[in-house]
Amino acid sequence: MKSIYTSIILSFFLIQTISAQNNNLIIYSQEGLQFTVILNGIRQNPKPETNVKITGLNAPNYQVKIIFADNAIDLNQNAYLMDGGETTSNVEYTYAIVKANEKYKLRFKSSAPVNGSNPENTSQQTTIVYNPINTVGSSTTTTTSTSSTNSVGNTQNGNGASVGITLNGVGVGMNVNVVGDTEISTSTTTTTTTTTSGTNNISNTTYVMEGYNGVYGCPAPMSSSNFQTAKNSIASKGFDESRLILAKQIIGSNCLLCSQIKELMELMSFEQTKLDLAKFAWHHNLDKGNYFQLNDAFSFEASIEELNNYTQSH
Repeated sequence: MKSIYTSIILSFFLIQTISAQNNNLIIYSQEGLQFTVILNGIRQNPKPETNVKITGLNAPNYQVKIIFADNAIDLNQNAYLMDGGETTSNVEYTYAIVKANEKYKLRFKSSAPVNGSNPENTSQQTTIVYNPINTVGSSTTTTTSTSSTNSVGNTQNGNGASVGITLNGVGVGMNVNVVGDTEISTSTTTTTTTTTSGTNNISNTTYVMEGYNGVYGCPAPMSSSNFQTAKNSIASKGFDESRLILAKQIIGSNCLLCSQIKELMELMSFEQTKLDLAKFAWHHNLDKGNYFQLNDAFSFEASIEELNNYTQSH
C-alpha cells in the first residue's frame, strides 16, 4: 500500500515539475507606437497594438521581430525568459520598446511571478496565448475514456485513494482501492482536450483572387472605382514628392493588388520615388506572389535588385 501511494505522489510531483514553466512575455512601446509581434517567425497579435502580453511560453528565449504599424522600420532581437535557471515558477517578463541612438530596441524592464502585481502600462493591453503556428480559427474537442481492472479475492474492507492530474490539456483520474492485505482494484479515466487549428498566411483572407495560388498579404483589394478615384487624385499633384506622400496615405489604409501598385508607380517621374513607393506598398499588398510584376516599372536593374533584397528581408 505504501509503495502505491509513494509512486502516485512521485508521479504527481514529476508532472508538476515538467509543466512548471509557463511564462508570460509583455512587450509595450514607451512612445505609444502600435506594433505587431512576430515570435519565432509566427505572427501573434492580429492587428497592431501598443501593449501585448503573450502567455504560455516555456522556452528560455524567443526570437522577437517587431513590425510597427507605419511599416517604416522594424527590429529583430532575442527576448530571454529566465532568471539564471534558479526558479521553476511561472514568471512574467516585461520588455519595453525604446529608442536609443536613433534606433529602436527591446529593453528588459522587470520580471515577477505571474500572479504578482500588475506591470506598468497595462491599460489597453492585449493578451494572447502563444501560437506555435499561424491560425485562422480553432475548435476544441474533448474525449473521455474509462478503463478498469478488477481483482477477484478477499472482499474485506480496505482503504482507498484517488488522484487527479492535468497536464497540457490531458486529465487523468485514478481511483485505487486496497482490499484486505493483497487484493487491489483500479479504474482510470482519461480526458483529452484537442484544439484543431486552421492555417493562415499573413492575415485572415476574405477575398480569393481568381487564378492566384500564392500568399495573401491582406484581406481584400481596393475596389476598382475607389482605386481610380485615388489614382486621379495622386496624378493631379504636380511633383513626385507630393504624389508619393498622398500615395502612401492611400496605400497605408488600404489593400492593393500588384497591378494597382504598378499603376501608381507609373505616375512617378523618378526612379527613387518609384522604389520608395514599391517598398512601402509591399506591406499592404494582397497578391505577394505577383510582386515581381513591379519590375517592369523600373528603368534600372539596380532598383529591381534593391526591391528584391527589401522584400526578402521583410
